[in-house]
Amino acid sequence: MVTVQRVALVTGASSGIGKATAIALKSAGFTTYATARNPETLRDLAAQGCYVLQLDLTDESSMMMAVRQIEAKHGAISVLINNAGYNQIGPLEELTMEQIRRQFETNVFGLLRMCQLVLPGMRSQSYGRIINVSSMGGNFTTPGNGAYHASKYAVESLTDALRYEVQPFGVDVVSVQPTGVRTPFVEKLYALMPQTGSDSPYATFKRNIEAQIQQMFSGNAWGILNPEDVAKEIVQAVLVRRPQTRYRVGLSGKMFIWVRRLLSDRAWDALMARMFPMGDVYRSKHRKSLPIRDFSVMK
Repeated sequence: MVTVQRVALVTGASSGIGKATAIALKSAGFTTYATARNPETLRDLAAQGCYVLQLDLTDESSMMMAVRQIEAKHGAISVLINNAGYNQIGPLEELTMEQIRRQFETNVFGLLRMCQLVLPGMRSQSYGRIINVSSMGGNFTTPGNGAYHASKYAVESLTDALRYEVQPFGVDVVSVQPTGVRTPFVEKLYALMPQTGSDSPYATFKRNIEAQIQQMFSGNAWGILNPEDVAKEIVQAVLVRRPQTRYRVGLSGKMFIWVRRLLSDRAWDALMARMFPMGDVYRSKHRKSLPIRDFSVMK
């Protein structure tokens, strides 16, 4: 019988959820490998007893090297926390295809490749736990975040398929869906917004998106989580004998899922229009120039 070591690998551990999870797993007795594209950002985790490695989800050799280093020392990885990811914000028309491909390369393809790399070792020991940090945004879509939501929908689908395929080998695959979290992830959103100037037809829309996000993540905002809240759920999913298939973390996100299920597509669109208005310029120049009754002739 193969002895299973408590060895965890966490991607995207330089800050936020990944960092909090690495600390929590180390405290729970796991040999914890914290990874990031730049290992210099992991110094404080190393000081707390975590092993640190360079790992870039867009670089095949980087991913393979990290997994091989851990397996050479421990035989296999018992827990993979697929946490690394980011939000490519912006109207879909203004995003370049390179930006959208990069979003999927990190959030989807890199995540799946990490699963592929650790699974042979997990199967060999008849045990493994893969935790894919997804998002409440894998259940509904908000304007200006289409690329990100699409990537999280993909993560949900891959997680469902993988869970079924590897369960016979003793491997559990779990989706953790946080609502909004106060992390540096949020601060990077604005830098990724396409800078298309004041003449952009989406200029007002983008300003409204920024204002709404600032309001959502302000100091007194209701329903926004701390990274430690999500890390607690992740560790729970790691430690229990039979984990849930999904852990939805945060009341506000759960409420949005419930509202989305109740509303029709048009009603949801109306709600989103109130939260992220396109602005009076768009409505006056475009909506009024093409009355609703004329849409019947558009094929």
